[in-house]
Amino acid sequence: MSLLEARLVVRRGEFHLDVALSIARGETVALLGPNGAGKTTALRALAGLTPLSGGFLRVDGRDLSATPPEHRRVGVVFQDYLLFPHLSARDNVAFGPRRQGVDRRTAHETADRWLERVGLTDLARRKPRHLSGGQAQRVALARALAVDPVLLLLDEPLAALDARTRLETRAELHRHLAAHPGATLLVTHDPLDALVLADRLIVIEGGRVVQEGDAATITARPRTDYVAQLVGLNLYRGRGDGHAVRLDSGFVLTATDSVHGDAFVAFPPAAVALHPAQPDGSPRNTWPAVLTDIQRHGDNLRVRLDGPIVVAADITPAAAAHLDLAPGRELWAAVKASETRAYPAGVPEA
Repeated sequence: MSLLEARLVVRRGEFHLDVALSIARGETVALLGPNGAGKTTALRALAGLTPLSGGFLRVDGRDLSATPPEHRRVGVVFQDYLLFPHLSARDNVAFGPRRQGVDRRTAHETADRWLERVGLTDLARRKPRHLSGGQAQRVALARALAVDPVLLLLDEPLAALDARTRLETRAELHRHLAAHPGATLLVTHDPLDALVLADRLIVIEGGRVVQEGDAATITARPRTDYVAQLVGLNLYRGRGDGHAVRLDSGFVLTATDSVHGDAFVAFPPAAVALHPAQPDGSPRNTWPAVLTDIQRHGDNLRVRLDGPIVVAADITPAAAAHLDLAPGRELWAAVKASETRAYPAGVPEA
């Protein structure tokens, strides 16, 4: 039985959230989605900060749908941490136990233990304004865990950090989450945070779950444009007839996979080869294209191409120079059938 079982229904004006969630003991689930998808609304509903319009919320078999936030045994780390500016790091961490009725001495002993665990014993008396971003994040995590939460909620916990601090803090956070015996929900827009920290991913768009599964499944078989962009794949939908998938535009993509009926075809930008003229002895997927955009992408360049299909391709700077690439350049694009993945579109992955 899952530790958390919920169906979160929240109606706020034009927006309607309807999301089912289940998280097992010791499991970390990442909730991903574009801006406005309902991620933070779902987290606030779990924390009791946004009331449910319908559905239910059960944690460890107990119905918490109408339970006030302070009685939920839920720990929350907000995106901006929201540490109390007038309290020291120690008193920030002790705040939760004190609200639960623990005496001051015991609460401070609990805070000291958690500050030791996150490596901040020497900074216990510092106010938040004297902490770095990474240190504030660790204090916020210690404060959330000090209440011995059954459910831990993390709202973009690494978003406010610079790249170097983020790398170090992500590894440290992974260690703490692995040791947390309760259920954890991580809200993030960063696919790397989700892939590193979570056991399972749930993707929502427009207040609904559009895909759910482990990282390998979702990265291999995206089901929406948002997910495809998240994992860096070109994605198309059409009708399969064996190894051929006909798109709505009439363009046909060939794959080694055999599919029938409503189907997706996906391939990475690195699989797209560019040629100045139609190639001879070419792969089974070739088409004329016009370059519309070119940008730096890591050590390579990512180009956008218009034509029978809109596609992203990754090429080396040397190849770009050889092809004399610039917006408006006419090219031929090619993708080997063996580089594509075709799979049914009718039933979402679970």
